[in-house]
Amino acid sequence: MAQIELVNRKFPEWLKVRLPKPDKIQHIEQMMRMARLHTVCESARCPNLPECWSKGSATFMILGDICTRHCGFCAIKTGKPLPVDPQEPMRVAQIAKRMGLKHIVVTSVARDDLPDGGSGQFAATIRALHETIPHAIVEVLTPDFKGKTWCIRRVVDAQPEIFNHNIETVERLQAIVRPQARYDRSLKVLETVKRLDPTIYTKSGIMLGLGETREEVIQTMRDLRNAGVDALTIGQYLRPTQRHLPVQEYIHPDQFEEYRVLGEEMGFLFVASGPFVRSSYNAIAFSQRVMAERLARVGAVESA
Repeated sequence: MAQIELVNRKFPEWLKVRLPKPDKIQHIEQMMRMARLHTVCESARCPNLPECWSKGSATFMILGDICTRHCGFCAIKTGKPLPVDPQEPMRVAQIAKRMGLKHIVVTSVARDDLPDGGSGQFAATIRALHETIPHAIVEVLTPDFKGKTWCIRRVVDAQPEIFNHNIETVERLQAIVRPQARYDRSLKVLETVKRLDPTIYTKSGIMLGLGETREEVIQTMRDLRNAGVDALTIGQYLRPTQRHLPVQEYIHPDQFEEYRVLGEEMGFLFVASGPFVRSSYNAIAFSQRVMAERLARVGAVESA
């Protein structure tokens, strides 16, 4: 197995910490704790938490906060998860409604301990959100469900507007970055979603700074586009603790901009590329594009 050399690098000037708005953050945190809910914002130590929470936006993390996988980049706890909570989907929907969310992102830890990988809980949460907030856009960010088509179908049948599954890094680094996943399996998940329901928008994300080359990044983008992926997020990997993989390189914003332009030229409907971009960061920007696209499709059908 290839090894990543430990590299100590000073933060560049373009990586600056966002200042929080304590009152708003505390309010959201209290709502989440009272409802016994988790957010990936907290568990993954996302650098955008202050900005997103101050705007009343958060990514719900269902199925607990303990993951069955051990990815080299992720700060989420690993171990033996708790039992699935059947009341969790409705609590997510109720809190999302109280927050006034128009675009709700739902993700989860990997639950390889469950026969369905947690797909049933995803489906129940999507349905609860659609019933509680009928006009909201629901985006799911799922694990790979070990590539099981019936699990993917269960989520697709619940009709999320956007199905996100991150490939995370280039093919060469998969075994180091996420040893319990596979590059080809992730592509297959995204292809399967499009095959089962072409009307659902698909999305994926890549982290940079783990030792990948420019050519490898571009090839990954091509592979995702060939899999029918509609939206792409590209961001800088930031090491959450000393136990995690070291940063090999801080990518300059100009390079992120080049990838954004290349992605649009490849045909992605939406590309968010920048140092602080994460899967769910400013997700509403894509949902606005989704709605515009959807309205255009409806208009075309009606005029035919």
